[in-house]
Amino acid sequence: MSVSQDLPPSSQSLASDVSALFQNPKKYEELNVIGTGAYGTVYKARDLQNGGQVVAMKKVKVAITEDGIPLSTLREIALLRQLEAYRHPNIVRLLDVCHGAPSVERDQQLLLYLVFEHVEQDLESYLKRSPGPLSENRIRSMSHDILSGIDFLHSHRIVHRDLKPHNLLVTSAGRVKLADFGLAKTYDTEMKLTSVVVTLWYRPPEVLLGVSYNTAVDVWSCGCVLAQLHTRSPLLPGTSDSDQLHCIFRLIGRPSRREWPEAASVMPDSFPDYPPTNLADVLPNIHPQALDLIRGMLVFDPTKRLTALDCLEHPYFTDEPLT
Repeated sequence: MSVSQDLPPSSQSLASDVSALFQNPKKYEELNVIGTGAYGTVYKARDLQNGGQVVAMKKVKVAITEDGIPLSTLREIALLRQLEAYRHPNIVRLLDVCHGAPSVERDQQLLLYLVFEHVEQDLESYLKRSPGPLSENRIRSMSHDILSGIDFLHSHRIVHRDLKPHNLLVTSAGRVKLADFGLAKTYDTEMKLTSVVVTLWYRPPEVLLGVSYNTAVDVWSCGCVLAQLHTRSPLLPGTSDSDQLHCIFRLIGRPSRREWPEAASVMPDSFPDYPPTNLADVLPNIHPQALDLIRGMLVFDPTKRLTALDCLEHPYFTDEPLT
């Protein structure tokens, strides 16, 4: 179901309806900054009215229009609330939404506070702190968690668009939850990504080539993450958009002109005729089924890439019980 179907048509009525649900941010005590990005700053905070529960509070500045809070912002809030209603175990929980003081609003900006459950570490720091290679059972379990979260989003017509280890949170029990939906967006058919979307190392070729995209972008990013679970190093650490494409084609081979999208911003002749690299040489000692799974996720043509549901039904997960 599209989020917009759950919302009244008027932006002004939306503003009054959703604003009535906003809480006062003074109930939270900021402790320290967890992270910053193009879409806001995240703080570790304490809920003063709920037994001192520790939360993660994301501050986002929103420009105010004549009609009040923009429709796009209200849809994003509705999206987050819609996800929370399902309480999926692999999606970080949205606990509260607050708005800033009137003085901020007079400057034609509203400060929104999105309050999420606090998870102590992300996958990036988890991999750095791990003393040695992860066990096969741990990799399989984490891979399944990530793909379960992605499949949940895609089944609700949502593309995350910025999947990377920094946006995957790891609980004390070792479970993985998808976080940071600042770039998430409901989709209809095909869309075009802006240059700020998806961190470079996890960016799929269709994004780098400037063509339309769909949920397959998340599967490519996830394939890069799954490879990183095995090596604890980024699979495709490019230094620019062009270098990222070189990294990709050195791994999977330069596609033929027949496979090249017509609307691409660059032509195949811009790159050497790279032959494909054997992924088994890049990921030594990997489980054969895991290798086959990642191969199916890192396919140039997004229409031939595995879907998240395909991945969950892959023998890597179904042949042996998850532990």
